[in-house]
Amino acid sequence: MNIPHSKYPRVVIIGGGFAGIALAKKLRNKKVQVVLIDKHNYHTFQPLLYQVATGGLEAGSIAYPLRKVIQEHTDFYFRLTSVKEIDTENQKIISEIGDLHYDYLVIATGSKTNFFGNKEIERNAMSMKTIPQSLNIRSLILENFEQAVLTNDQAEKDALMNFVLVGAGPTGVELAGALAEMKKAILQKDYPDLDISKMEINLIQSGDLILNTMSEKSSIAAEKFLNKLGVKIWKNVRVTNYDGRTVTTNSDLTFETATVIWTAGVQGAAIPGLSSDALVERVERIKVNEFNQVNGYENIFAIGDIASMETNDFPKGHPMMAQPAIQQGKLLGENIIKLINHKPMKPFEYNDKGSMATIGRNLAVVDLPNFHFNGVFAWFVWMIVHLLSLIGFKNKAVVFLNWLYNYIRFDREGRLIIRPYKKKSFITFTSDEV
Repeated sequence: MNIPHSKYPRVVIIGGGFAGIALAKKLRNKKVQVVLIDKHNYHTFQPLLYQVATGGLEAGSIAYPLRKVIQEHTDFYFRLTSVKEIDTENQKIISEIGDLHYDYLVIATGSKTNFFGNKEIERNAMSMKTIPQSLNIRSLILENFEQAVLTNDQAEKDALMNFVLVGAGPTGVELAGALAEMKKAILQKDYPDLDISKMEINLIQSGDLILNTMSEKSSIAAEKFLNKLGVKIWKNVRVTNYDGRTVTTNSDLTFETATVIWTAGVQGAAIPGLSSDALVERVERIKVNEFNQVNGYENIFAIGDIASMETNDFPKGHPMMAQPAIQQGKLLGENIIKLINHKPMKPFEYNDKGSMATIGRNLAVVDLPNFHFNGVFAWFVWMIVHLLSLIGFKNKAVVFLNWLYNYIRFDREGRLIIRPYKKKSFITFTSDEV
């Protein structure tokens, strides 16, 4: 990898997400050599991916160059590659561009979509965990309407304008709300030759509450907001298959649709090489102790979504969200220096600052540790928190101006098919239709 030798211990961080960035910043100009590795050269602000997918923001406004994050750090290096395996015996990682020895290894690879073993759903449904995936969704949504104006077959037209979102967590709820606002104010202007009232947004949840990680009050409020926007919510329904045309469920309920977006679960993005005792197989997370040390290894750590730290309050590990990842990254930066200096490390304690979700214009729900509220004020709180959390002044300014413009004009200017999504053909047109 062409990393120079250093007199200081080498810390290798795999992953430039919330956890990896927090750790990298904490190790700035300390007596360590740091190598940050990621398969992308940018950090993604994942909470706003749904706005890229629905044309509210351009991809560049929620991405930030990783090299810029570390450009003022001494003895700090970035390498663009994917890590294929961890060789724990020889203390090295094996990547697409070569091997690299480590003194301390931090796995911050985050999470990926969990299809629960259903390969056909995985093959035909859309995921939304990365910027490329969000751009694919945006292209597919717009391509569906472009195809719908070309066909005279009403069944095909309806299927192209029917969107099924599986999973009613924050991502599914926010995406459903954004699609509903597109239907209400934008698509009818762009496609006057289509009956946009026939567009359906179906949100499917396997349990009896949407936003089931939030308070019941917020869940009820969010459902009320979505119903007001015209989203059809199906609770206690589990999707069993999607063949690219028909969604089947555990009941008699079926959906004919060209688009299924899967937000029903995530699992850790694990890397081969660790012992089986260190893995939680069902969700592919890595077992760690209270110092984020991987079970069975003193110099290997895992932080963020990939880490499963089982405590009395969190028997299945901390929630796979930004705040636990950031807090673990910051503390680990301190603990690695303490470990190097043979000082006792500080155990991790999660400070739950609350959670929130936006449903649409002037509509959001917020849960604070001792207070729950929703509506316009919650929407403003959601915007402020997300703006302040973005990395880089330019990104903050661009997102704010986009939101301001979208609010005043009730528009989404990012509805561009920049990179067409190549999906298996859904419709076969006859010559007179084209």
